[in-house]
Amino acid sequence: MRRPGVARTFAAALALSLLGLATLGAAVAWLNLRGEAPIDRTLPTTPAAAELVERGAYLARAGNCIGCHTASGGAPLAGGRGIETPFGVVVAPNLTPDANTGLGQWSADEFWRALHHGRARDGRLLYPAFPYPSFSVVTRADSDALYAYLRSVPAVAQANAPHALRFPYGTQAALALWRALYFRPGEFRSDAQQDAAWNRGKYLVQGLGHCAACHSGRDRLGGIVAPARFAGGLMPGGAWYAPSLATPAEAGVQGWQPQQVVRLLRDGVSAQASVSGPMADVVFTGTQYLSDTDLAAMARYLASIPRREPAARAVEAAAAEVLARGDALYAQHCASCHGDAGQGVAGIYPALAGNRALTLAMPHNLVQVIRHGGFPPSTAGNPRPFGMPPFGQLLDDAEIAALITFMRQSWGHRAAPVSALDVLRIR
Repeated sequence: MRRPGVARTFAAALALSLLGLATLGAAVAWLNLRGEAPIDRTLPTTPAAAELVERGAYLARAGNCIGCHTASGGAPLAGGRGIETPFGVVVAPNLTPDANTGLGQWSADEFWRALHHGRARDGRLLYPAFPYPSFSVVTRADSDALYAYLRSVPAVAQANAPHALRFPYGTQAALALWRALYFRPGEFRSDAQQDAAWNRGKYLVQGLGHCAACHSGRDRLGGIVAPARFAGGLMPGGAWYAPSLATPAEAGVQGWQPQQVVRLLRDGVSAQASVSGPMADVVFTGTQYLSDTDLAAMARYLASIPRREPAARAVEAAAAEVLARGDALYAQHCASCHGDAGQGVAGIYPALAGNRALTLAMPHNLVQVIRHGGFPPSTAGNPRPFGMPPFGQLLDDAEIAALITFMRQSWGHRAAPVSALDVLRIR
């Protein structure tokens, strides 16, 4: 028979536990609702002014809305594209003004709440695959311009497909906890020590450009902590690596001439680099349409990101037979374009010698380019880019590993070798 003292102790412990859970739940709820104002659900009764719509179209380019909200072969902005995440697939919704499946019934306040607070029209919490942690700093005026533009595009009746997230990541409770840990509604603050152009660049990079959403490291719950901001990270799905914007040896532009950064963002190529993979999509559907003034502002801000130099690491020399095999593969498949010494052809084939894309600590991008080909975007400044054909059908994992290892340890490069197992894991 249980003694009364033990029963009282158990009851007290249970009460304290329940009180703690209730307090935690209340704190999480408060963190998810703070700062939200009452919502006006009134829809506009007259079309927006043409200049407002035009400005919204420009801002949609800056945010590359079409890149995520258009399925391959689908109607623009009608949704349906699956976004891979470590927790499953999030399907981008319909942004056209269809009344039943799109944004047709959304008010300007509801749209602003989605950008600023990450909440849907019905109050549900949105998944941060929609980068509202970045969009939260977008001004209300720009939100209203985007809203006006999205109401002006052709309506497409296309129902939103369900997400495919593993339990418990697809629950509102898990989202609420994630937001309590990582999300704070933002507000853009200008730096009084900097001029208007730098602050404009900061606004575009941190807000609509949402550069940190890809170019930052994330922890196991998918959150970005301050030290990892702009420090580079694997893209959702793990196939591509978004290199560090803080490290000149990766994608940092500290020390570049501003016009070369503008060229890279506008044309997809510059004297120092070219874009491929997911960044090629960003240039193709987004940054090539921005004004040179805004691109120069972004270049100013990107160049001011504090440098981070990677810790020195000992590099293991690859086995002689691996390097010999890679050398033979390079001579057979690569040298005719990129040169016997990796020198490339200016304006046509990029140089590989001294190319920082080859020496990234994460070899994911090299594996993908060799397997699937490398294709810079077609832009007004580079309308007929030279592309690299895919070699995934010709080379097996061991051959790709040997080729990459040879390039990473030739022409003065000192990067770690890549194994066939590495290639298998990446692909």
